[in-house]
Amino acid sequence: MIPSKLATLCFFFLFIHLSHSATERCNRNDKKVLLQIKKSLNNPYHLASWDPKTDCCDWYVVECDPNTNRIVQFNLFSGNISGQIPATIGDLPFLETLVFRKLTNLTGTIPQSITKLTNLKLLRLSYTNLSGAIPSFLSQLENLTFLDLSFNNLTGEIPPSLSLLKNLDALHLDRNKLTGKIPDSIGKFAGKTPDLYFSHNQLSGTVPRSLGDLNFTVLDFSRNKLEGDSSFLFGKNKTVQIVDLSRNMLEFDLTKVEFPASLTSLDLNHNRITGSLPDELTQLNMQYLNVSYNRLCGKIPIGGDLQSFDSYSYFHNKCLCGSPLPSCN
Repeated sequence: MIPSKLATLCFFFLFIHLSHSATERCNRNDKKVLLQIKKSLNNPYHLASWDPKTDCCDWYVVECDPNTNRIVQFNLFSGNISGQIPATIGDLPFLETLVFRKLTNLTGTIPQSITKLTNLKLLRLSYTNLSGAIPSFLSQLENLTFLDLSFNNLTGEIPPSLSLLKNLDALHLDRNKLTGKIPDSIGKFAGKTPDLYFSHNQLSGTVPRSLGDLNFTVLDFSRNKLEGDSSFLFGKNKTVQIVDLSRNMLEFDLTKVEFPASLTSLDLNHNRITGSLPDELTQLNMQYLNVSYNRLCGKIPIGGDLQSFDSYSYFHNKCLCGSPLPSCN
């Protein structure tokens, strides 16, 4: 009887084990890599759900593809995480989304192992203490549609090779410590024209003429040290909607600029722009306008949305006048 009961008990435990193995979706290799990542990050409480005895497709931070059961999303956000981005992150070959965001104790540089993630579409490494240069090897991630490296401590110049990302919809490099000129290649993207966010850096020199050939939607170069003429960014046939060039040292005659009908937001404050406000601004559906702290003159055109903005949008110019500023003499 005893051997019979023992055999039954063994069979029961074997059945439980096989049942668990059959129902677990998680890929064995992916689980192994994730546990290595957890160890590299010093086993943070944020990853407490990463228990090797459970299905990794049910773990917090990651998501599995419903068909292949491979890890396709890794989204580490707002946790008490210290250390560097583990190089083993590159051993999750099916990743399409990779996010390290709002992790102020995350340090080090962007690891080259990321280039192994050939299926990656979204890369967001933002609000961290990552440092070093923006690596040119990011251009190898040919399927990227969104690249966000904002709010870090990245230094050096913008790699010209980023223009090789032909599927990119948006490029966020704002709020870093980038220096040097904007490379001419940024105006020569191989495929789509991405929205460009380069604000709050220390970029210098002139805006590349090549950008005048692009038909972008959003361009934010504010709070840099850019100089010279950037009027070529506008034009009747463009589709640009939002342009922010504020707090630079740009110089051009606004009188001669032709604005596209698509423009809804224009910020040129704190530059060295001369001339007067073109009458055609009254024909636009402007939701935001700021031309303060420049060297503009003449009467503010009447009509459209121009009088809906307060005096702060126009003040501190050389001799600009008319509503909402004091009347012209």
